[in-house]
Amino acid sequence: MSTPTDPKALLATLYDDNHRWLRAWLYRQLKCPQDAADLTQDTFIRILDARQLNQLDEPRAFLSTVARRLLFSFWRRKRLEQTYLDSLAQLPDAYTPSEEDLALVREALESIDRLLNGLPPRVRQIFMLNRLEGLSQPAIAQQLDVSLATVERDLRRAFLHCLAESADLT
Repeated sequence: MSTPTDPKALLATLYDDNHRWLRAWLYRQLKCPQDAADLTQDTFIRILDARQLNQLDEPRAFLSTVARRLLFSFWRRKRLEQTYLDSLAQLPDAYTPSEEDLALVREALESIDRLLNGLPPRVRQIFMLNRLEGLSQPAIAQQLDVSLATVERDLRRAFLHCLAESADLT
């Protein structure tokens, strides 16, 4: 059987040949059929524009690499969400936000997490201390025991990264 050359046909063949395998692989990682199904679909969506589809020697290795990256982002979002929920549990009942507010905050946190994806941990931390917690640059330098110049450089790097990422989204 010949390999199709049309990108849509290539993707359809890749999907037909590997969807079940990838969903099972993700299920073994997650132990949740719904999350595995969602990440399987996200994996195929992510590769819609992949230019090398017609050059794949090991399609499952390619798919598992893309899925593994999505899995890491998924786990990072889950940890972030759990940290937020733990913080909310500490609040008195009078301060507990509504489900709608929780959904909005969760969506905002996921957007921030996606936007900062790819930055080194210290750069992310400095950015969040400055933008989310409102700490001044000297306070961040003191808290993290780094120079003020390091804080300024890392903030500049984070801002430029965010600008580039947001430009890619438009």
